[in-house]
Amino acid sequence: MLLDVQNLETWYGPVAAMKGVNLSVAEGRIVAVLGANGAGKTTLLNTLAGVVDPFKGTAHFRGQPIHGLDADQVARLGLVLVPEGRQIYPFLSVAENLAMGAYARKDRDAVARDLQAVFGWFPRLKERETQMAGLLSGGEQQMLAIGRAYLSAPKLLMLDEPSLGLSPLLVREIFAIVRRIRDETGTAVLVVEQNAAVALAHGDDGYIMELGRIVAADTCAALSQKQDVREAYLGGSTHGLSGAQRWKRRRTWR
Repeated sequence: MLLDVQNLETWYGPVAAMKGVNLSVAEGRIVAVLGANGAGKTTLLNTLAGVVDPFKGTAHFRGQPIHGLDADQVARLGLVLVPEGRQIYPFLSVAENLAMGAYARKDRDAVARDLQAVFGWFPRLKERETQMAGLLSGGEQQMLAIGRAYLSAPKLLMLDEPSLGLSPLLVREIFAIVRRIRDETGTAVLVVEQNAAVALAHGDDGYIMELGRIVAADTCAALSQKQDVREAYLGGSTHGLSGAQRWKRRRTWR
């Protein structure tokens, strides 16, 4: 197993943001974690990336414990986060932003090949190579953030809400390219996303988080056919229910 998470908990002061999370990512799989705002999805990625420390539990990446490691140590192992909001360097050029992704690499020939691969996936980045990144559109900035992360040579690419603020057309384009990256390079992907329809359509395995816990896990194809999932995330008869009623129904998922 590429990533194995067992009973992971993260607290912010007296508040448990994530409780007893079990999750795994196999080599070459796209794994989607779905949930509403406040479900704990970003906390999960930040804990795995070393941005915040877990309160308890374990996370092993390629057989090595990563719980409690610093973010730079985790990234050097090949687990790389594309954070929510992209967090590009707006006053650096596209080329300079991409170079920042490869700053820790010594294999310059391989970096050059990976850069050409990024330009193949995202031709607009090649067209805007000398342009300041802050002048890019939101979709182009998301492409840049993914390209920069790929230049870190990840074994597992973690994406935090890549659809945020993008048009439906751009969302589909971004997810199609993420799938292409996986298909062409074997890079595994762990994506947290509120847009359940596109995540389930492009993912292999899926988890649903509610209030800091995993409440459902299956293949994405199977989850997309579950009635509770369809009603809660893909539209359906629960729209007239209160949040508490929806939560009560979701607790019955298997």
